[in-house]
Amino acid sequence: MVGALIAALALQGPSHVAVKQVAQHWLLTVDGKPFTVKGAGGSASWPLLASVGGNATRTWGADGAAEDLAKAQKAGIKVMVGIWLGHAEHGFHYDDPAQVQKQFENAKAVIEKYKDNPAVLMWGIGNEMENYGQGDDPNLWTAVEDIAHMAHKLDPNHPTATIVAEVGGKKIPAIHRMCPSIDIIGINSYAGCQSIYDRYVKQGGVKPYIITECGPPGTWEAASTPWNRPIELSSTEKEGWYEKAYKANVVDHPDLCLGCLSFIWGNKQEATATWFGMFLADGTRLGAVDAMQKLWSGKAPEHPCPHISKLTVDGDPAVDSGDTVQAHLIVADPKGDNLNVRWSLTGDSGVQTINGDKEDVPDTIPGAVTASTPSTATVKMPTTPGTYRLFAVVRNQHGGAAVANVPLRVRGAIPLAMGAKVNLPYSIYSGTNGTQGYIPSGWMGNAGAMKIDMASTANPHSGDKCIRWDYTAGDSWGAIAWQSPEGDWGDKPGGFDLTGAKKLTLWARGQNGGEKVSFGVGIIKNDKKYADTAIVDGGKVELTQEWRKFTVDLSGKNLSRIKTGLLMTIGGQGQGVTVYISDIQFE
Repeated sequence: MVGALIAALALQGPSHVAVKQVAQHWLLTVDGKPFTVKGAGGSASWPLLASVGGNATRTWGADGAAEDLAKAQKAGIKVMVGIWLGHAEHGFHYDDPAQVQKQFENAKAVIEKYKDNPAVLMWGIGNEMENYGQGDDPNLWTAVEDIAHMAHKLDPNHPTATIVAEVGGKKIPAIHRMCPSIDIIGINSYAGCQSIYDRYVKQGGVKPYIITECGPPGTWEAASTPWNRPIELSSTEKEGWYEKAYKANVVDHPDLCLGCLSFIWGNKQEATATWFGMFLADGTRLGAVDAMQKLWSGKAPEHPCPHISKLTVDGDPAVDSGDTVQAHLIVADPKGDNLNVRWSLTGDSGVQTINGDKEDVPDTIPGAVTASTPSTATVKMPTTPGTYRLFAVVRNQHGGAAVANVPLRVRGAIPLAMGAKVNLPYSIYSGTNGTQGYIPSGWMGNAGAMKIDMASTANPHSGDKCIRWDYTAGDSWGAIAWQSPEGDWGDKPGGFDLTGAKKLTLWARGQNGGEKVSFGVGIIKNDKKYADTAIVDGGKVELTQEWRKFTVDLSGKNLSRIKTGLLMTIGGQGQGVTVYISDIQFE
């Protein structure tokens, strides 16, 4: 069915989208009619998005764009089609002409393929790829301008946008100065979204902008517990943040703001299972959807989501092993509908990042909630020290929900279940004896582009063999974790006690010279039962054709359980690369 729809769309031709300025007032039009962007980014039901007054969504990249555009057209919404651009933290270098050219060609292929699709609203060129330093790297913005200029030549029917994280540093002046072919600036902002207009104008912003991500304060902006875990607002409290972000930009400043795309029309694990989602994991809508429906359509939902006023626990939320915690929930339904409340205790992920990388969902602790009513819960805390969250999920009979959680902690040192003690120096690979202790089994990133030969005879450093590592893609990134036990990401005991080691050393060379790779120790964070007791980034190095010794400094680190003895990371460098590694040992 989707294939037939895609074929039908090819015959319709593009929408004609334009950005123009009329008497100091910027205007976005679609087929000649004014169009204010009202929607959200994410893949939950787009027919529902349209039914509550939304008219647009966005993607962050073009993978699956044909199917996305077909679904969007069927739902009656438009798409800001994302063209993913490389990030420095993933190994992309904007001073590398080969990488930049490859990225340009990829962008060109996307535009040529989809420019005549009627569901396309505009091109979203990159997302937060500037988010380091002052954000004014001329190589980056020259690459963006080249893509935007090419887009206008190939496609006169759709404007171009580039999306940045907030408006600090020098990124806004840099875009205005170096990217004349960018029509619209997309801005991702959370706690600061209500002041974006004033700060944008103060930075010299005169191009029209769209809020491309907004919602509650991010984990990095929230208050924290004494044990340094972010405190999440209830879904009811979050409604106000979505509403205020929209009003402060779209409603108050339509002269410069062309619309808003909330985050996220769906659900994802990021610090918690509910922090940014406008829906629960099973697709049940939360109050953020109700808030946006009223703004988009001018009409409140007939049956709003339940409202949570407060979730609290008696006494100190940090308790001793096996203690009982009493929780209290104040909740009501605006229309008096019957409510169902489900309580659960989960692990706390321990992860707190600002880049939205994929995270595992913590396990629910079975049997922890020993008694409950719609307003109270009795929780028997685990005997294992660590951090936890108590969730209350409230549902009405009309597909609406509310959710809140409170962070809890069981006092005491988290047991390390130390790894097996080894004598130093401890070799995990040599050209004479091969591999011991750790297995290079944890492949990440673009795994399909990687090959590894553990017994290459190409000019070994010592003995009769070395490791050959090929990365055949010119873009994206790949990494290999050396694991103990093989294939484990923290769910099983293992690893080694390397206490006393001051450094990890290894020898490496490149096939041609100039290859850039990173080495480190540890990757498993403390949201897992058996984590690495130290995570050390050794930084990026550049190889030559000659063997050179590299060192990861482990001084002062807790090495009592190292599950990941070596982490090797490589980014696309415009073409395939080959590196050789040998004589890896802890000293």
